[in-house]
Amino acid sequence: MLIEYKNVNIYQDEKKILSNVNFEVNEGEFIYIIGKVGSGKSSLLKTFYCELDIDKDDADHAEVLEQNIIPIKRSKIPALRKQMGIIFQDFQLLHDRSVWKNLRFVLKATGWKDKNEINERIEEVLKQVDMLDKKDKMPHELSGGEQQRIAIARAILNKPRIIIADEPTGNLDPETANNIVTLLREICETGAAVVMTTHNVSLLNEFHGIVYRCKDGQINNITDDFYNKEENQDIDFGLEEEEEKEENAKEKSDQNTEN
Repeated sequence: MLIEYKNVNIYQDEKKILSNVNFEVNEGEFIYIIGKVGSGKSSLLKTFYCELDIDKDDADHAEVLEQNIIPIKRSKIPALRKQMGIIFQDFQLLHDRSVWKNLRFVLKATGWKDKNEINERIEEVLKQVDMLDKKDKMPHELSGGEQQRIAIARAILNKPRIIIADEPTGNLDPETANNIVTLLREICETGAAVVMTTHNVSLLNEFHGIVYRCKDGQINNITDDFYNKEENQDIDFGLEEEEEKEENAKEKSDQNTEN
């Protein structure tokens, strides 16, 4: 098991966001976390890579990649994060250097020293995300979808056991979003688990996975209910506003295409 939480309370700025979290991730699983803005999705992800701490009095058990994280010594966090790939909605690329140098920076920062091995690994991941021809481009010369592909390449540099993606399609048009999730699914098929937050309901319908929902301070596995929702129309999945936003974004994209 890659992640195992039992009865974990999660706080953001001393405010309890989620209570009694029971959550697990196994190798090769593709997991969605859905819910409205402010429901605790991102806060949960931050605990996985120790951006947010979990107090020992607020959990029965919290383990990430065989590491007990309550408590965890700060000195052990870099080694833990090296086994993860983290993808952000706003890409977080270094804008003062090329794609190639962005990736080289990460490898050097995580202990790679041999120049040939560094170059070979960068070429491998750029081929994997179909971006080798953009290696000398600066981030501002790339589209949003291209920047996210580079962010994914960066995330898989160290062959992570788990990829954590916080709204990776949030700033992308529907077609590009589908392409990004397709890429993440392909990576998942190599054995890495993927945990991603999203408000994009259409992605869940197109690419089935395990579905957790954050709502009213709780997180629950709603996979069966979600994929049987035609038979459970009375169930509130907590995404009505997000569905409307998604539809508005699609209409705007269609209008731009027509123009």
